[in-house]
Amino acid sequence: MDNKIMGNGKIDVVLFDFGGVIAEEGFMKGLKIIAKANGLDEKEFIQAAFDVNYSTGYILGKVSEELFWNELKEKTGVKGDNADLKAEIFSGFVMRDWMIALVKKLKSENIIVGILSDQTDMIDRLNSQFDFYRWFDHVFNSYYLGKGKRDISLFDDIARTLNADPDRILFIDDDPGHVDRARRKGWKAIHYVDRESFEKDFEKIIPMRG
Repeated sequence: MDNKIMGNGKIDVVLFDFGGVIAEEGFMKGLKIIAKANGLDEKEFIQAAFDVNYSTGYILGKVSEELFWNELKEKTGVKGDNADLKAEIFSGFVMRDWMIALVKKLKSENIIVGILSDQTDMIDRLNSQFDFYRWFDHVFNSYYLGKGKRDISLFDDIARTLNADPDRILFIDDDPGHVDRARRKGWKAIHYVDRESFEKDFEKIIPMRG
């Protein structure tokens, strides 16, 4: 996407998921590596990790990361020091420079840009390394909001906070469930699968010009 954004007057706000959109999905990638190292079924371990993330309330900022890892180890039998397990997850997040370039272009065209992510406090540590918050007008993170994208009312909350009409918000996420909930609340939304399909879908909503 090297072209200039055409302001078509239909979108005021673009919100991006973090893992899987702005950056490679490090959480999933790291969990797969941990599962393999411990001889565990990959799908079952990933599901267990997501279940523990929500059941403990870690994703909503209710407990510490240490408690999350301790609970996950107890439930699955995973071995290892918590610091090593954290590092495996952290290393999987790789920023997509082309996506940050798109964020910059949108911002330069006076479109509000933000992150809307079911992330933990790990995103703050990632920002300390990659310094990406500076490109966004808002960072909405479940860890601080106390509410995640599984709760459909979150989309009403965000629209009110932004003082934006739902149909003038574009949301990009790699989770089809989150995309569906956004659309049910009147938002425009793109299910991110890969760069090629994303750019085609994006062009339909916010055209580009050379």
